[in-house]
Amino acid sequence: MEKQNPPVVNLAKLTLDYWTQGTLYESRDTSFGALLGLKALGIGYSEVPPGKSSCPFHSHHVEDELFVILEGHGTYRYGGERQLIGPGDVLGAPAGGPETAHQIINTGTVPLKYLSISSMAATEICEYPDSGKFLAKTRTATGGRTDFRTINRGGEEVDYWEGEPGA
Repeated sequence: MEKQNPPVVNLAKLTLDYWTQGTLYESRDTSFGALLGLKALGIGYSEVPPGKSSCPFHSHHVEDELFVILEGHGTYRYGGERQLIGPGDVLGAPAGGPETAHQIINTGTVPLKYLSISSMAATEICEYPDSGKFLAKTRTATGGRTDFRTINRGGEEVDYWEGEPGA
């Protein structure tokens, strides 16, 4: 039997993907749960520049999410509330509807660095309260590949960024 190395990832050695969308969304990030051998737990690392967010305001109907702020400061938009956040803060985003919609915005002066952790549901519905859209998707149990994905508003398929502020 071949000896395996322990499942360990060093955040400083991760290869990050850079992307930007419109005036509000920008990030350097990656998902790395698979590198740790995780199948039912998703984990990602993000670096968001000042004045930006890595995703629109949204809620998950099935998946729970958790965020751990490592560096920087920002605002956690949750339901109808906003809370200042910083290093050491742990943010919960339980499954629900618009009352659990969430978004992290870097309102500080340096990159906001955080971990995002989520349950990996095979089927998920997300709502986007700012734009009135929803996303429905399914993924395979192994490998996390998406088998079905649609973004819809009022019976019409739309682009992911359609109607989002700053997109």
